[in-house]
Amino acid sequence: MFFSPLLTHYIESDAFRVAVENETAKGLHFPSGRYAPIRRTGSLTAQSESFQASNGERALKSLDVHSITARFNPWGIFVRQWKFDGVHVQSGDVEVQIYEHTPEPISSKPWFSIFLPNRVLLNRIESEHSNVTWIFRGETAGFFGTHLLITPQGRDFEYVATGGTLKMALVPDLYLRRGNILITKALLTIYDVDLSPDARCEGSIHGQGNAGIGKDKSVDFKANFDGVPIRTWLPAKWKEHLSGDAFGEIHWTGANPKLESSVGEGALRVHDGRVDNLPLLEKLAQVARNKSFEHLQLNDCSLSFAWRYPKMDIKDIAIEEKGKFRIEGAISIDHRSLHGAISLGLTHQYLDWLPNPEEVFSRERSGYLWTSVHLSGTIDEPKQDLSPRIVELFKESPAAYLGFLFRQFEDWLKRVFGGD
Repeated sequence: MFFSPLLTHYIESDAFRVAVENETAKGLHFPSGRYAPIRRTGSLTAQSESFQASNGERALKSLDVHSITARFNPWGIFVRQWKFDGVHVQSGDVEVQIYEHTPEPISSKPWFSIFLPNRVLLNRIESEHSNVTWIFRGETAGFFGTHLLITPQGRDFEYVATGGTLKMALVPDLYLRRGNILITKALLTIYDVDLSPDARCEGSIHGQGNAGIGKDKSVDFKANFDGVPIRTWLPAKWKEHLSGDAFGEIHWTGANPKLESSVGEGALRVHDGRVDNLPLLEKLAQVARNKSFEHLQLNDCSLSFAWRYPKMDIKDIAIEEKGKFRIEGAISIDHRSLHGAISLGLTHQYLDWLPNPEEVFSRERSGYLWTSVHLSGTIDEPKQDLSPRIVELFKESPAAYLGFLFRQFEDWLKRVFGGD
């Protein structure tokens, strides 16, 4: 029967193609779908150049796949299954979505359906080059150019993606080493996702968690990062000034995936942290006449944080270059408003430029002279109370202030006339 020309004629007919379109659309919860003409390429294999569907009612919003080859297993008929040993897709674009769960209607079946296969079984679906996308904060996000392998787990499917790039708002482009995801009717479970800044970087980001995709849309996700260069995460104007490798973890939960309902906590440590040629530090080096302020090599750089939108608390701040300075304290950000207090410690040699430094840096501990700095304003226009106190010291010491002005004038002459 499988070698019959009549069967080949039927498989390649419009009637068979329309029947397969209807069943595929029904199984994937699309209102309709469209296959390119189906060609029989062997006794048990067939091929179609494309399948397209849109306006999906469940997890799949749209589907556009190309160069599809399927291998049929006739033995499945004897256990009432339409069984396919493998489906291979050359490339495809899949858009997923969050949907409102509703019970599926039960349709009536003819009496003879008890003798027909009542289930489609796919042993393996493989796509060599896929784009799996979704909408995040009003923009298209997703995995692009990934190799996708789909295998059944009972009546559900497990997805394994390797290679490709994750593109999403708020984070830089990341290379996907591997991702393991199980999707059921009510839950998307990420067993493990392994990302890195690029294919050659040793740094990695590992994540796992789950998200409801039916009636319950709650999110619970944990990630840890190991040796990730911080420059890729910084705004463009900061990239040339800051460097180092980040280590830490983050835990994000929420009643839904929206940022406005999120709650989380985490910790961050930066190894081999370095700050170079920051305008503020260059000005400080100029005022203190100490070039070492222009380049900071951080021996300690760590903090912890917690947020309940729209408030974020940053605490346990510790930033230090031993023998030069140390910063400790906590900061709070609420609707972009900035609050908090930090302790700033400097060694004696880095306070020589300041007249009567003990009036501001009044406490001594661990080899540093300390002062408290109170923060206010917004994250766009932060304010602090240290500068006014330093200005007052200069006002109280006219000789020091006059010397400061002469140093500024001397530096200006050198820049203008190129003198030494």
